Amino acid sequence: MPDTAWFKSSYSNNSGGQCVEGARVAQDTMAIRDSKDPSRGTFVFPAPTWEAFLGSLRQH
Repeated sequence: MPDTAWFKSSYSNNSGGQCVEGARVAQDTMAIRDSKDPSRGTFVFPAPTWEAFLGSLRQH
């Protein structure tokens, strides 16, 4: 995904925190990867699935 505009999680920091990058790869698709080692692969989710996941995190 070389032409993808990745953004880091707002929880990422320069102190070795667990970092996640995300990118909208289509209007209805979200991709995530480990920012410390992006070559390890990318997870791609339909937008409704990603939004449900984020909603469940916000509840906890």
